[in-house]
Amino acid sequence: MLVIAALVFGALVGGLRARKRGGNRLDIAQYAAVHAMVFALVALFATIIINR
Repeated sequence: MLVIAALVFGALVGGLRARKRGGNRLDIAQYAAVHAMVFALVALFATIIINR
């Protein structure tokens, strides 16, 4: 559940960051995708560490 929440939150953060920098639709989509992957990966490792 934590990974999914981090994925959505990362997409929102990335989209807002790209929009703030004046990006077009493709820039916003790329920033959102990359931020979502990074946040989800960090949350995945956090979940593994917490469950150990």
